[in-house]
Order: sequence, then C-alpha cells, then structure tokens
Amino acid sequence: MLFTRKIDPRCAYCKHGEVLDEHQVICAKKGIVSPSGFCRRFSYEPLKRIPPKPMVPHFNQFTEADFDL
Repeated sequence: MLFTRKIDPRCAYCKHGEVLDEHQVICAKKGIVSPSGFCRRFSYEPLKRIPPKPMVPHFNQFTEADFDL
C-alpha cells in the first residue's frame, strides 16, 4: 500500500502549502516555513505527496547455486 492512513504531517504535502524549493514551502496560513514542519491547520493533500522510491534489489550478493532447484 503506497498511501497509508497514518502519515506524518508535513507542510510539503499540506493543502495550504506550495513548495518553493527543497528547503522552503510557502503556506497560506503561516508564510514561509520548512517542508518538514506542520501546524494545527494541516490538511492532507494526497496528490502532493511523492512516495519514496522502492529499494533496488542487489542481485550481486547471490550465486548461481542460489537459483538451482
């Protein structure tokens, strides 16, 4: 599941915030704030959230014997 019900509130994906750059978010309620901050007016906007990329498997740790039946 990419989007769970329990998310950490962050200004980066709040309905009231717009990302300026990687270090600043402009909030309609608070002004310029940190993307990792939040306030009591936080309202989750799921389309603004970018889920983390899945981990790339490292197949170099396996040998041919691992794949024999």
